[in-house]
Amino acid sequence: MGKNKLKKFAEMAEYDHVFQATYSDLKEKEFPLKGKWNSDFFKNDNPVVLELGCGKGEYTVGLARLFPGKNFIGVDIKGARMYRGATDALNEGLSNVAFIRTHIELITSFFDKDEVAEIWLTFPDPQMKKTRKRLTSTRFLELYRNILTDNGLIHLKTDSNFMYTYTRELLKENNITPEVNEKDLYASGFSGDILSIKTYYESKWLGHGIPIKYLRFRLPADLELKEPDIEIEYDEYRSAGRGVKSRVVKKKKV
Repeated sequence: MGKNKLKKFAEMAEYDHVFQATYSDLKEKEFPLKGKWNSDFFKNDNPVVLELGCGKGEYTVGLARLFPGKNFIGVDIKGARMYRGATDALNEGLSNVAFIRTHIELITSFFDKDEVAEIWLTFPDPQMKKTRKRLTSTRFLELYRNILTDNGLIHLKTDSNFMYTYTRELLKENNITPEVNEKDLYASGFSGDILSIKTYYESKWLGHGIPIKYLRFRLPADLELKEPDIEIEYDEYRSAGRGVKSRVVKKKKV
C-alpha cells in the first residue's frame, strides 16, 4: 500500500464521522450504532439516507449540503476514495454526514429495520456477467428491504444502458412503477436539486456524450421479487472495468 493511502487511512481513523467494521468484528459483536444512528450519532429524528458505493463521496456531501434536514451516510469499501468526501464534510462542519467503510453485502449489520428512508446508487458497476453482484438485483433489493421503511425510496443514476435497462425491466416484472424514469436526464427537462451534483464518473461520461439515466422508485416491503426474463445488449465501452464488446446476455445469465 502506498504512503499516500496509508496517510489517508491514518487521518480517517481520527475522524469521528467515519466508521469501519470487518467481517470478524461483526461476528463477535453487533455494530454499536445499529438502530441508534438518529439517537446516538446524529442526535435528531431526521430521515437517514444512504449512498451505497459512494466512491469519493461527492453525492453524499452534495446531498447533505442541499438537504440539511436529512442525514446522509456514504458506504464504500474503498477507503482511499472516501477520504475526499469525509475530509470535505469535516472541513465544512457538516453535522449530517457520516461514512462507513465496508462491503455493501454487510449493510444489514449496520442498520436496523425501518432505519433508512432512502438509498442512492450512483454509477454502480453494472456487473453485466454477474446478476447477483448488481446493486439493483433481487438479491440486493431483499437486503435493502431489511433496513428501508416500507415503500422507501431507491434512486439509481447510471451511465450504463445495460444497468438502466436491467433495472427498468426488473421493476416492470415486479409491477413497480417508477416515480421518475429518465433515459437522458439532462436532456429530459427534469428539474430538481440533484442536477447540481455531478460525481467524477458522471462528469466523465457526460464529457464523452454518454447520456445519464435516472430511475426513482419505491420498494414495497411485502412483494415477492422476481428477476426479469430478458436479453440485454452489453455496453459497448469500457467503464470502471466494464467490457468493451457489445454482446447479448441470455436470460439465465441475467
